[in-house]
Amino acid sequence: MASFVLDFEKPILALEKKIADMRAYSAEQQVELTDEIKRLETKLQKLMEDTYSRLSRWQRVLLSRHPERPYTLDYIERVFTEFTELHGDRLFGDDPALVAGPAFLDGRPVMVMGQQKGRTTKEKIHRNFGMMNPEGYRKAIRLMKLAAKYGRPVVVLVDTPGAYPGLGAEERGQGEAIARNLFEMSHLPVPIVVAIIGEGASGGALGIGMGDRILMMENAWYSVISPEGCAAILWKDAAKANQAAEILRPSAPDLLELGVIDEIIREPLGGAHRDRDAAAASLKTAVLKHLDDLSRVKPDDLMRQRLEKYGRMGFYRQA
Repeated sequence: MASFVLDFEKPILALEKKIADMRAYSAEQQVELTDEIKRLETKLQKLMEDTYSRLSRWQRVLLSRHPERPYTLDYIERVFTEFTELHGDRLFGDDPALVAGPAFLDGRPVMVMGQQKGRTTKEKIHRNFGMMNPEGYRKAIRLMKLAAKYGRPVVVLVDTPGAYPGLGAEERGQGEAIARNLFEMSHLPVPIVVAIIGEGASGGALGIGMGDRILMMENAWYSVISPEGCAAILWKDAAKANQAAEILRPSAPDLLELGVIDEIIREPLGGAHRDRDAAAASLKTAVLKHLDDLSRVKPDDLMRQRLEKYGRMGFYRQA
């Protein structure tokens, strides 16, 4: 049973507990309850399909933050092989909020990186809750350039509530680091596949998220600001985050319609936290497909298409 339950998941968890109790009672008392259990399992399946097919945008945001949801290291463990983590930006220090290094994806050499949040209190503090400092962005671009030197595609996993807004980060050039990454990534001569696996907040996500293909897990979110931040600005009330989510349209279906992302990666029924292996398999399939497509594009065409891709986003009016 899950240790953390969202409000809209409670009826599902209650029914799952009832099924588990009936199985235990049947085994303990040697009572035949097969038909009753099958009936409840059918009911559970329908309840889950109804619940997760009608999620609001805010409910998807809550799912993206589920503490049992797979993080970057969970995906690296399941999707990649021979991963070797590299450290440091060669300017100031290392940023544990970003894990990065060379690995193999189905035998293909790649450079993989992504934000890591941490699960225990100690890990969360060590990883700074997945919020990168300037040295994290500089580490990222250092390793991307290393990948380009050896012709390795770059795979990026985005999961952050935003870039760290602390005084030290600003003093060390947080804004410049993110802007520099956008410039350098736009001219990187190797394929870049980005997958938003959880939260994708503002420049914190975009600082490592400019790519040839932008993929997004079904229950992730990606926006210029969090729903709570938007609500605090618009209505001076962060409790209206559910209303802000409807305005921001940060969900995967919204962003696919807007042309911001290229593909939605389907999650197991109930969310990636219910079956990390299945979620990782879906991610691997999608990333491999796009890397195969991009591997046939010449570097000059790759960079040109990348710039054109971002140039087409948004709406412009010339006075």
